[in-house]
Amino acid sequence: MDSLDLKIVKILQSNGRAPNATIARECEVSEGTIRRRLKHLIDSEVIHISAVPDPAKMGLEAEALVGVQVDPDKITSVASSLSSLDEVSWVANTTGTFDIFVWVVLDTSEALGAFLRSKIGLIPGIRRTETFVKLTKMSDHGITI
Repeated sequence: MDSLDLKIVKILQSNGRAPNATIARECEVSEGTIRRRLKHLIDSEVIHISAVPDPAKMGLEAEALVGVQVDPDKITSVASSLSSLDEVSWVANTTGTFDIFVWVVLDTSEALGAFLRSKIGLIPGIRRTETFVKLTKMSDHGITI
């Protein structure tokens, strides 16, 4: 990535719907250059363009980070099982006390409790979980470029 690619990404971070013409004007290059650069950034998976819904505005009031301790030989299969659940936004294999962290989003705290017991709690290989319920989102700005 060069400085133009970084500038394009920075513009899109502040306005993911910025038209190519606007980006071209701000970068002082042609719209065709922006189209080619964006295609390359997307095709090479440097950036992903998608809608990011606000769970609370969609009636999903319960969000939580779940730390999962797993049998060492089951990390891949547990991560795969967790990834397949509709309520799971993302799964990450990590170092530290927990082998896996999972972000989950559900409509109510009661649904969260049921999900933890009836879905996560039944996955073979899970030794222990600890749930951290989101109280307030303090920031969400992606990475700084």
